[in-house]
Amino acid sequence: MDGIMASAATGAMSSLLAKLAELLREDYQMQKGMRRDVAFLKDELSSMNALLERLADLEVLDPQMREWRNQVREMSYDIEDCVDDYMRRLRNGPQRPSGVMGFFLGHVQKVKELVTRHEIAEQIQELRDRIVEAGHRRKRYKIDDAVSFGGVKVVPVDRRLPALYAEFGGLVGINVPRDEVIKLVDDGVQGMKVVSIVGCGGLGKTTVANQVYRNIAEKFDCHAFVSLSQNPDMAMIFRSILSQVKKNEYDTTNSCDQEHLIRELRDFLKDKRYLIVIDDLWSTQSWKTIKFALFENTCGSRIIVTTRIGTIAKSCSSPQHDLVYELRMLSEDDSKRLFFRRIFVSEDKCPYQLKEVSTEIVRKCGGLPLAIITMASLLTTKSYTRADWLKVCDSIGSGLEKNGDVVEMNLILSLSYNHLPHHLRTCLLYLSMFPEDYLIKREYLVRRWIAEGFVSGNSGRNLEDEGECYFNELINRSLVQPVDYQYDGRVYSCRVHDMILDLITCKAVEENFVTVVTDKKQMLVSQGKVHRLSLDTHGLDNGSANPIVTTHVRSLNIFRYSEQMIPLSDFQALRVLDLDGNENLESCYLQDVGKLFRLRYLRIKASNITLPEQVGDLQSLVILDLLNCPNLGELPASIVKLRQLKWLLAPPVTLPDGVGNMQALESVSCITVDYTTSITLLQELGSLTRLRTLGLDWHINPLHKDRKIYEDNFVSLLGKLGSSNLQCLTLISPWSLDFLLDCWSPAPHLLQELGIKGWHLSKVPLWMASLTNLTYLDVEVKVRQETLQILGDFPALQFLKLYSSPAGPEERCLVISNNGFPCLKKFSFVGWVNMTFREGAMPVLETLEFQIIVHEMQTACVFGPPDFGISHLSALRNLVVTVHCEGSRIEEVEALEAAIQSAASMLPNNLTLALHRFLESEMVK
Repeated sequence: MDGIMASAATGAMSSLLAKLAELLREDYQMQKGMRRDVAFLKDELSSMNALLERLADLEVLDPQMREWRNQVREMSYDIEDCVDDYMRRLRNGPQRPSGVMGFFLGHVQKVKELVTRHEIAEQIQELRDRIVEAGHRRKRYKIDDAVSFGGVKVVPVDRRLPALYAEFGGLVGINVPRDEVIKLVDDGVQGMKVVSIVGCGGLGKTTVANQVYRNIAEKFDCHAFVSLSQNPDMAMIFRSILSQVKKNEYDTTNSCDQEHLIRELRDFLKDKRYLIVIDDLWSTQSWKTIKFALFENTCGSRIIVTTRIGTIAKSCSSPQHDLVYELRMLSEDDSKRLFFRRIFVSEDKCPYQLKEVSTEIVRKCGGLPLAIITMASLLTTKSYTRADWLKVCDSIGSGLEKNGDVVEMNLILSLSYNHLPHHLRTCLLYLSMFPEDYLIKREYLVRRWIAEGFVSGNSGRNLEDEGECYFNELINRSLVQPVDYQYDGRVYSCRVHDMILDLITCKAVEENFVTVVTDKKQMLVSQGKVHRLSLDTHGLDNGSANPIVTTHVRSLNIFRYSEQMIPLSDFQALRVLDLDGNENLESCYLQDVGKLFRLRYLRIKASNITLPEQVGDLQSLVILDLLNCPNLGELPASIVKLRQLKWLLAPPVTLPDGVGNMQALESVSCITVDYTTSITLLQELGSLTRLRTLGLDWHINPLHKDRKIYEDNFVSLLGKLGSSNLQCLTLISPWSLDFLLDCWSPAPHLLQELGIKGWHLSKVPLWMASLTNLTYLDVEVKVRQETLQILGDFPALQFLKLYSSPAGPEERCLVISNNGFPCLKKFSFVGWVNMTFREGAMPVLETLEFQIIVHEMQTACVFGPPDFGISHLSALRNLVVTVHCEGSRIEEVEALEAAIQSAASMLPNNLTLALHRFLESEMVK
């Protein structure tokens, strides 16, 4: 799969066109008439696909254009389902026995094939007729002409006006960001500075910039405030700036071209101390044009830029300073104050019956000022009954509420959505599949996108890396909220703000892209067929007046299992199946899973489940995620039939022989190796040269008679994978792995992440010193001074977690020397050893987690500083210290804690400090 196979804009067109091309290219033994029809389908659909992409660029479509687009998009799904079925029948030719019986069955089969071919020919003719009719409608409605003229023309309204003219007395939570931005802007430096304010739509960037402008504008010789659109008229922008900086001296009827306006502006500003606010910047190209017009003098001029896009904020701000101000959501207290002020003047005047639901509504607004103001304005139209307010509360995030204020808010937030390229719109709309406040892990989401066909493989990157770029771009554009970060600064998990969820749910329903059914909310179904279905309900009554037609569902997310769920056999077109949060899921629900021949993705979360043998029939399966099935035990023998499988993710499980057939595998975790495991399996694993991630649970007792055979084959396996593509390796074992100390050759030169857990290595393996690309190391090893010296020389190491067994009395206190660990950002240490940090050690360390054994301080560490050198870690932001109290006196513990707190207070960053006492009850009285 090279290009994007599916999108909200064009439906299944890309995937369908690729399959039609394949049918024409390969020998599928088609009749001449059918081949001609397939060629016609491909040519007509290619033209329609191009038009669908052009329509997606128009913000407003007239009803005829919208209806034609919807019908063609639906047609693409229907045709692809038909083509899939046809290609499957042609590929899976009948297996006939020999002899008389084979002759008889062969005759019967030929008759069946004739009937089947006749049926398919009729289907293709019917589809051909539909396409011809769609082509006729395209001409009758003159859709191409309408697209050329840019669709329906709408006079835009500048929705930033309320922020520009807001009075200070009516604002909440503005003081801190206003003063912090003023501090960045008004610092007395003579050179020109550019300060960027970045944040999502509706967060108050314009309001903050305007308040800063009002406070400091008069300190400058001249000043201007201009707001941009997504496609700004630069000449108009320059005229606006000129009219403000020149005041009465500028002729507003000036019709000079852009080049002349730039020269005039530069000439006027070259010896002036000016302040210019560029509000709502959308592209770097616009910034380059504007910056060229603003003369960079040494008079102390200042430019303030507001934008929703992080990369643009960084590209605008002065490179020699950290001048990007990330505007934060309102605090809970400020959110309540703004909400209640808008409705009741103050919280005290809120009726008692509305206080609890009001708090929940404010929580759902997530500190977004626009959302709080919108909900407050909406509630002023409701009666003061708890039932009415609960309805509004439940509607948040569902896309159901159509009040004028909500529509206005969505129009503001839609600016960010409309500015996205098509593939990112698709990825964002897909997030409406997840429930409100759902924590979404990056790797999980990227795999879902890949399975859906949303990620392009044409960039030169692998699909995972390309999908992560999409994810980062949504974060960068402030459309998705990061929650947790990894050691290397990458976002580990995210959430969708309820107001963004409300917006994308509306659009997903309008585009018939996602259908959501929950217990709380009414069913969100457009008039078309259901393609992606998200069920967060205890039961689905498909015998109701408006039952869901499941035959066209391609993606199914079930967040809660019940015995009333529709059987899997009803989902004939399914490509993605995610059974999430179904702890009581029964194995019998999966008995028909083998019939889902199109399935590309299967994820199961269940406490007690057995994977059926029929899973081997899923010949299109690419991703199998069983990580949340803790009692799985083993996988069926048929698993080795899955030749397209790339990701096999599971808790420790045993695998059958035959894994060598699965040459597409790129990620496997976690395989149990014990004495029931055959040597053949280890040998076959070594042949999987595409493997990039491997997890092994090693249960070979070193005292067993066959230990050496297993160890030799294991070492051979690691050597083959290490010289291929292996990047991430996790080894877990209750037994010693010291046989790996010196024998991994050649060293795994591509290895980036390594974990060795469960048993302490006696020392750092020799081959580990050559891992120049290693960024992550989690290892249990007996830590000596020599160990730290070896690890400290790793050139790329960013994360280090060490577990150490008790050391000898001569090495109870170890020293991290200067220049050691040059790239390390997070260090976690657990062990019976104290550490001290020399000046210059770990220069970029941001997070430190370690323990201090108090009673060892007076003996082994008398030479070290009382704070263990923590004050030398100048980049430290997070410090977690566990104080081991056993055998120490309370005054010793308190003195140590005071020293650490004093050192932390002297560090330049806003350090977060957490002190914990361990075995406090064992202190000496």
